[in-house]
Amino acid sequence: MDEDFDIPAADGMMNDDLDLPDEAPIMKVGEEKEIGNQGLKKKLVKEGEGWENPESGDEVEVHYTGTLLDGTQFDSSRERVTPFKFTLGQGQVIKGWDEGIKTMKKGENAIFTIPPQLAYGESGSPPTIPPNATLQFDVELLSWTSVKDICKDGGLFKKILTEGEKWENPKDLDEVLVNYEAKLEDGTVVAKADSKEFTVKNGHFCPALAKAVKTMKKGEKVLLTVKPQYGFGEKGKPAAGVEGAVPPNATLQITLELISWKTVTEVTDDKKVIKKILKEGEGYERPNEGAVVKVKLIGKLQDGTVFSKKGQTEGEELFEFKTDEEQVIDGLDKAVMTMKKGEVALLTIAPEYAFGSSESKQELAVVPPNSTVYYEVEMVSFIKDKESWDMNTPEKIEAAGKKKEEGNVLFKAGKYVKASKRYEKAVKYIDYDTSFSEEEKKQAKALKVACNLNDAACKLKLKDYKQTEKLCTKVLELESSNVKALYRRAQAYIHLADLDLAEFDIKKALELDPDNREIKMEYKVLKEKIKEYNKKEAKFYGNMFAKMNKVEPANKSGAKEAAAVSIDSKA
Repeated sequence: MDEDFDIPAADGMMNDDLDLPDEAPIMKVGEEKEIGNQGLKKKLVKEGEGWENPESGDEVEVHYTGTLLDGTQFDSSRERVTPFKFTLGQGQVIKGWDEGIKTMKKGENAIFTIPPQLAYGESGSPPTIPPNATLQFDVELLSWTSVKDICKDGGLFKKILTEGEKWENPKDLDEVLVNYEAKLEDGTVVAKADSKEFTVKNGHFCPALAKAVKTMKKGEKVLLTVKPQYGFGEKGKPAAGVEGAVPPNATLQITLELISWKTVTEVTDDKKVIKKILKEGEGYERPNEGAVVKVKLIGKLQDGTVFSKKGQTEGEELFEFKTDEEQVIDGLDKAVMTMKKGEVALLTIAPEYAFGSSESKQELAVVPPNSTVYYEVEMVSFIKDKESWDMNTPEKIEAAGKKKEEGNVLFKAGKYVKASKRYEKAVKYIDYDTSFSEEEKKQAKALKVACNLNDAACKLKLKDYKQTEKLCTKVLELESSNVKALYRRAQAYIHLADLDLAEFDIKKALELDPDNREIKMEYKVLKEKIKEYNKKEAKFYGNMFAKMNKVEPANKSGAKEAAAVSIDSKA
């Protein structure tokens, strides 16, 4: 082959005709294996490095020597002392190459025996390659540059110029800091920016930047090939300010570097407490419920008014509080439990998790009603509350008792969600009691019954009737004659419209406690519900039978008419 031969693809041959495996076969030096089922063979001469293989779209660099089966050499990059470069899987070379080189590792040397149907077929490549020739290539994979089809539709390709650090990628809410330069295919620069910050989901310049940056690591630098659908489409973009015009249907080449990003997370499921990390913390530990935390903080309103400042000046004591104890606003409480030691974060807290609909006098300013507030918080240190697995049995029982009492206080204050959490935590302390003594088991059982019953009362208030039923059932598994559990489960069944089950539980509760006024009242409510249900059923079936009776005479009338027509037709 001459230098311009470039192992071209044979005419009319498409790679998707092949039935070949995705994974490279595991081989030993000197071993030969078939790749796929069309006769392509690979013999390993020298093992490569690592475990990665190039993929379709990657730009590979190889040295090779090509021979016929009789040993006649027809081409060699080694003799030219110039490695051969091509894009893998794009039909730039014969099929046997596209499929064989996908199985190689960096530095690997292999001999590929390629049958005619995966080489130059019936026509050959005169004058060097005869028709129907089986070829052998001694190939060394020197290196490759990863090129990824980001959207898997051929519209946006990423070529890595500089590898990034670690493994994390930015997410939609994160704020990224980038350098970029965008050019047309003729090299005209249409846009350039250094240290540009934007939120990923909001994007910047063109859709390609947001899509690409989500696949990048810190410090990574890439070259993007951007087709019109991820650039400026059919309309293009007029020149504006320092940015040049982009013609309609233009393909762009964008060099993009991800300098860094600030991680932004939604602390609550309803997206009303948002945390932006300004400085990463240390390690993996975070405060748990009941942890004692020490922080520095500044609280501001939307207009920048500072209403709170703690631990900021030299010599001033750090602000200390216990999490999940209502010592601070709910949004701040929830957010600090997501922070690591040394972390600095900016919190955005909606009124529902801040000071609500009432005015609140703070130490430096008044927070107006319905204010969204902003805190910059530094987590200086924290001491976690003792977890159940670190406690001995007496400590577990004592902790469960404390949580139950805390739940009772919250229940009486009408804070049913928080009370429910306390009861649940109390039960977790003593759930696994196989190592408890008999006396400890009795204490644990009494606590489980009380906490599950109280939790069921919370769930009733919160209208979570399925959970109410489950909690009462747990109690009845421990104490089958517990009147409160039967009563509360009956209430849940009434709301779930399981009236038969409700009646069963209420009757059993009245058998056990015939003078219980509350249960008697609930039974009256239940009887009214059953009566109402029976009326509705009777009305439904009454209407249904009435409709059926109307249909029957019509059918009989229709039958007579049909008979008359039949008789007339015979006359």
